[in-house]
Amino acid sequence: MKRILGLLLALYVPAASAVFKCTDEKGLTLFGDTPPAACGNVPIYEIGPSGHVVRRIDPTPSPEQVKERAAEQERAKKAALAAAEQKRKDMALLNSYSSPQEFDVARDRNVEPVSGRIASAEDRLKELDKREAEIDAQLESLKDRAKKKTGDDDFEPPAWLVSNLDRLKKERINLTAAIARYRKDIDEMRAKYESDKQRWIVLKATKGTLEVQEAPAPDSKGSLKGPKGY
Repeated sequence: MKRILGLLLALYVPAASAVFKCTDEKGLTLFGDTPPAACGNVPIYEIGPSGHVVRRIDPTPSPEQVKERAAEQERAKKAALAAAEQKRKDMALLNSYSSPQEFDVARDRNVEPVSGRIASAEDRLKELDKREAEIDAQLESLKDRAKKKTGDDDFEPPAWLVSNLDRLKKERINLTAAIARYRKDIDEMRAKYESDKQRWIVLKATKGTLEVQEAPAPDSKGSLKGPKGY
């Protein structure tokens, strides 16, 4: 092939000249003493008298291609940063725990205060139940007395009792929502520690050579603290 190309070059230009060669978008091979105009969108090769490629001239990228290349570079940059961050977390994970059991201890230590808040909220709900029952009984008693006095069922409950009852109901709603959040927090903690423990086991088995993958998006609560601040 090089021999044939050399013969073509010898026929086309003087021995001391270079030739520009390209294959256009239709698959047609073109030669010229200047870059062929028809090859503006494909690579062009400058070939010396000996038939060897002297250099490659890439086509000028379109604005869309420039934009796509910039986007690809940005994606690669983010992937590299994510991989580095995951590597840092893996090293911290290996350095923070010495056995799988330590994950369970750390998990229980973090879950305990949240469970305590749930217990306190549930005790408060019981107090609200008792207080609401007292207010209901008080309202019923006032209603009976008013009926005996006036002889009809029209009864306007005292504003302060109604206000207290509304306050208790609002507090109940807030406590119920708080308990739901606390339970969700516990579920997330348990899942996080279990995930970290399984990754630690794999990292330990591979001596920390586990292939680094792109780190997942952090949740709103951030990483949970381990024995050494992981």
